[in-house]
Amino acid sequence: MTELIRLITLTGGLLAIMPLLLVSTLAVAIERLYFLKKMQREGSDIHNSLRQVPYQNIAALQTIANEFSDTLQGHLIATAIASRGEDADDTEMHIEEEIMAAMPKINRLLWVLDTSVTIAPLLGLFGTIIGMIQAFNVLSANGGPSKVTGGIADALVSTGAGLLIAIIAVYFVNYFNNLTRRIVHQLELIKLILINRMHGNGISGNAAQRPVASRVGAGG
Repeated sequence: MTELIRLITLTGGLLAIMPLLLVSTLAVAIERLYFLKKMQREGSDIHNSLRQVPYQNIAALQTIANEFSDTLQGHLIATAIASRGEDADDTEMHIEEEIMAAMPKINRLLWVLDTSVTIAPLLGLFGTIIGMIQAFNVLSANGGPSKVTGGIADALVSTGAGLLIAIIAVYFVNYFNNLTRRIVHQLELIKLILINRMHGNGISGNAAQRPVASRVGAGG
């Protein structure tokens, strides 16, 4: 404890901020990991369920909406059903509005990780500079080179701590950026499925085969 207090004093108190920054980074990372992975799993389940719904089967869509009523994706289904009397473009705009309204919830607190990536190395470097200034003050006062080198080595602890936090934070930033992109893509896919199921009639087997038969006949 005495050594830690000495290092904190050497870096002008900046080293004491590092544990708080690390804890906040890990807390946000854990919370976002749970929330976003849960949303992705729910979206995957809803997507698979929607793929099994026949065209124009509103009752089946309502069943899925009721089953997943506490999810964002379930709310999208309810929104689509509420606007089923309108055309496909209007339904799409209503669903898109719900997706845009949900984006702040998806991106919530991710700015903390971005801030950690930027500020942790800067705080560490600043603490190292303060420590080196104090170490050189020892040299001018006492004429002890060994004390100077030891002081510089101690000051570098601040830089190392800042870089460690930044490395952890940048990993989570990249991971969550990729995860949020997949979730948004999933929401867009669910939107298209809802529009197709509510305003489309599907493709019959004969209609799907007709172009192939035409090409074969033309080739013969």
